[in-house]
Amino acid sequence: MSLGFSKHLRLLKKAEFDAVFSARASSSDGMLLVYGARNALGHPRLGLAVSRKVGNAVARNRWKRLIREAFRLAQHDLPPLDLVVLPRTTTPNFVAIDRSLRSLVARLNRRLEAP
Repeated sequence: MSLGFSKHLRLLKKAEFDAVFSARASSSDGMLLVYGARNALGHPRLGLAVSRKVGNAVARNRWKRLIREAFRLAQHDLPPLDLVVLPRTTTPNFVAIDRSLRSLVARLNRRLEAP
């Protein structure tokens, strides 16, 4: 079981991000906002959208590092979804981000499975 974060686990193209946003399925809490769409790849993929509202470049990069790390550790427990994660304007904390990401993806998966 690999815990890497290679390119096949990332959303890279604008069209991939647009497909997730057009699916109009989201879930949020005070920490994160997660958009999701089903994929046929058999594994989840992650895209990040961190705006300047979050803070300066140092703060934005910290958010991205922590979200990527939470995804990397949880990837084998997550359903096959394309995810776009947007942070809320709070101070980043890895434990809270990890908990939030797992619960929001589970909630999003239930929402996407419902007819």
